[in-house]
Amino acid sequence: MANTVFGTASMREGKHVQAFPQFGPERTGGPVLGFTRVSDEPIDVHSLVYNPDALVVIDPYFALSENSYAGLKEGGFAIANLKPERVDAVKKFKTLAGRKLYALNAWAVSDRVFSGNAIFNTPMIGGLIKVLGFPKIDIIDQVLMERFPGKVGELNATAVKAGNEEVKLA
Repeated sequence: MANTVFGTASMREGKHVQAFPQFGPERTGGPVLGFTRVSDEPIDVHSLVYNPDALVVIDPYFALSENSYAGLKEGGFAIANLKPERVDAVKKFKTLAGRKLYALNAWAVSDRVFSGNAIFNTPMIGGLIKVLGFPKIDIIDQVLMERFPGKVGELNATAVKAGNEEVKLA
């Protein structure tokens, strides 16, 4: 869902976009990878993304695994859902050498905004758009309100804003 919201907002700003998921084992709560390509030019590549420029690790369990950052291009960046006390350990991962790590405690944002429900994707979208500088937060809000009308959309928009404000270079 996060990559689709981000991709839709990017398209509305005139970007060319591909956004698609890859599912693991078919079970509730199973890992899901979401891939998004964004470009000012048409995109001719139609494969998985093996060496991304940017990586967002939404699941806090996977954020603690060095393998989650494998393949990230040198000079690229990762944004990870990390509690503050875990940031220093993740910064030491060899797979992050020559890359920037941004930390966002989406647990805390989720707890505040969603009254204890673990919804991490929208705070992480907020962190991503802060680091990238696009798409505009109001475009993200429009996409969220179309997808989730009413209170649910409003809460998700609030979570995006909080993530945008709270993401930090580790």
